[in-house]
This record gives sequence, structure tokens and C-alpha cells, in this order.
Amino acid sequence: MNLLIKGITIADPNSPLNQKKCDVRVTDGMIAEVTDLDLGQGIAAGDGEPVFEGAGAVLSPGFFDLNCAVGDPGYEIREDLSTAVAAAAAGGFTGLAVLPDTNPPVQSKAQVEYILNRVRGGLVSVYPVGAVSQGLGGKELAEMYDMKQAGAVAFSDAGRPVADDGFMSRALQYAQGLGGLLMSYPENSAIAGKSQVNESSTSVLLGMKGIPALAEEMHISRDIFLARYHDAPVHISTVSTAGAVELIRKAKQEGVKVSCDVAAHHLVFTEDLLNDFDSNYKVKPPLRGRADIQALLAGLTDGTIDAVVSQHRPKEKEVKVVEFDIAAYGIIGLQTVLPLLLSAGLDAVTIADKLSVNPRRLLGLKVPVVAEGEEADFVVYDPAKTWMYDSGSNYSKSSNSPLLNQVLTGKVMLVGNHKKLQAYG
Repeated sequence: MNLLIKGITIADPNSPLNQKKCDVRVTDGMIAEVTDLDLGQGIAAGDGEPVFEGAGAVLSPGFFDLNCAVGDPGYEIREDLSTAVAAAAAGGFTGLAVLPDTNPPVQSKAQVEYILNRVRGGLVSVYPVGAVSQGLGGKELAEMYDMKQAGAVAFSDAGRPVADDGFMSRALQYAQGLGGLLMSYPENSAIAGKSQVNESSTSVLLGMKGIPALAEEMHISRDIFLARYHDAPVHISTVSTAGAVELIRKAKQEGVKVSCDVAAHHLVFTEDLLNDFDSNYKVKPPLRGRADIQALLAGLTDGTIDAVVSQHRPKEKEVKVVEFDIAAYGIIGLQTVLPLLLSAGLDAVTIADKLSVNPRRLLGLKVPVVAEGEEADFVVYDPAKTWMYDSGSNYSKSSNSPLLNQVLTGKVMLVGNHKKLQAYG
């Protein structure tokens, strides 16, 4: 991978050139030379050297997603590893943590190795997340030690909350002993019941039972209590309420080892979009109110929320393009995270911090840095460039996105990793 990138703005909180306009030379997969254009002349292109004109564009470490569902194995009709990787790369991701809710679930060494062997050495590095419990049932511990040894980077029961307090307590202790992060989906199912939308005046107008914020916040409180008691880390996946942000903020201030992430769509979409009963907006946690979005954005700004995720949930049309009350939850999100974050008003450095740096830090992975002598693992995007997201540009097997057939702002232009380079548009 050889390339000269001219006049690009670097967004990397770990780089000495953060927010500087630079020329960057990549040679054989390494960042060979970086010149700050405010301090001197740019880098002259060599004979036959490919050149990318980066005026107006941003160069960041490649994005990393902590929360991606892939149907492989068992649900390949929704998404297989190849199409997930293609969609991830088009969205600017060079790293992907894939959840264990496949068929069968990823709950053993062999299943971790299956994923790693399918995707080794590609443009996007794929990291398996192992199940916490056998069959994702929340009753019996999965083979966490064997999976960690085989390459699992964390443990989660995906979108299934661990309801049994004693089991969660034991799982936290076991994961702590392995040095593996336990990721918890926050929902008290007894409180949430079979409701499908946020409990509010909107749910009353829709004539649907609502899921109260209390269901999320009670579960988070339980996990915080256990994390404090065991002095063990716990990661809360996809927080969505103002109360959840405040609980985690307070716990962090008290020294509890808790971290959390938020789905990109929860920073933009509100429950008002459900007025037409469009099942593409049916997600879990449900879309909340404007005050919740403001609290989530404040949590990103003050460091309460560590990372942003895609919460990519591919679904076949047979379970999504149906009546709202029987439709499956979830939207595809790998290619729309960047436009959503720009729409939410996040600046380039915050995007790099929440989408490139912190996700890897949480998993104990090496964090790419835009600096001379470092491996080239990067995304180049134009925050002002528009593009049509439609069947021709959608790399996923599934099409369950409310943003499909819309013009989006924020276009990935280049992705580089493992000495591989891919250009878009």
C-alpha cells in the first residue's frame, strides 16, 4: 500500500499532529512521512506515486465497532462475514467486534476459531465476542476461558439481558479473572415486558404499551452494584436514557469500573419518528425523547459515554417489512454511523475518540496512531460530501434501514489497513 495524501486534516487525539493540515506518505503499509503544512513545504510526489488530494477531508485512525451482529453461522441470509466486512469498510471501519448471537451461538473455542479463520488478513480486522452463557440463556457459563485463549476479545449475551443476579455476579468474577471485558445489555425484562416503544406521551398516542426508562436504569444499577462489590469492570451496551447517563456518570466519579457505549441512531432519531409505524425505526433499546438525546450528547462530551457503536442488526424482509407489532428489532448501521454522528454535531476529534480510540482501548487492543513510523490503519472521509445511500451503495445483504434511498452527508473516501487500501467514490 503506497499512497501520498495531500493537504489532509488529521483528527487523532493521540497524535502530535491532531487538527493539523498535513501531507502524509504511506509506504508498504507504514506511515513513512508526515509534514505539517503550517511549518514547511509539502511532500513532493515521487514518479508514479499515487496521490490523493485531501483538501476538506479528514484522516483518522480506522473506526472500530464494538457492537455488530452478523448472521454467520446460521443466519447467512441476513448477513455473512464477507458482506459484513464489506459494509464495515465502506463505513470507515477497520476493526469489528462481532456478537455471538448466531446459530449456534459463539460459545466455544471452535466457534471463535471459525470466525477468525474466515476473515484473517482482510481489510477489516474481525474480533469475535464470546457468549457469557450457554445458548445465551443466562443460566450456565459458556466456555469463556477457552474462547479467550482462542481469541475472543470480550463476552456478551448480545441483545439478551442477563436477568439472574447471582449468575451475573459469577460471570463478572470469572471474566475478571480472565482479563476479559463483560458487556451487558441493560434491560429489566420483568419491567419492560412485551412493550416495544418508549413509554411516553407518544406511546399513549400510538396506542401501544411503552418500555419505561426504569427498565434500563434498574438493570444498569444492578450491574453497577455488582461491579463495585467485586471491583470488576463491566461495560454497558447501548445506553439510551438520561437517567442511565447520570447513573454511569455518578458511578465513574465514585471509582466504579464501568464503561458504556451508545448507538449512533440514538443520538439522532427520536420516538416521534414512529408516528407512521415505520418498522425500520423499531430498535431496542427503543427510540427515546429529545431530552434523552441531549443527555446522551452531554455524556459523550464529558466522557461518561466512552464509545459510539453501529448496533448493526441485519434482518431479512420477511421479519421486518411487516406490521410494527410483529416486526423484528434492529437496523443496519455500519455505513451510516459517520453521517449520523455528523448530523448529531460531533466534531472530527470527538468522532475519532469515540469511534476509533476508545473502542480499542476498552478491549485492550493496540490503538492506531497517525504518526511517522506507525502502521497505516486509517480512514479518510469528507464531512461535507453528500452521497446517495441506496441498493447500489449498500454493501449489506439486508436493507432494514430508515436511511435507505436518502442523500446523506459525510462520505468515506479511503480505508487502509493490513497493507490493503480501498477507495470509495
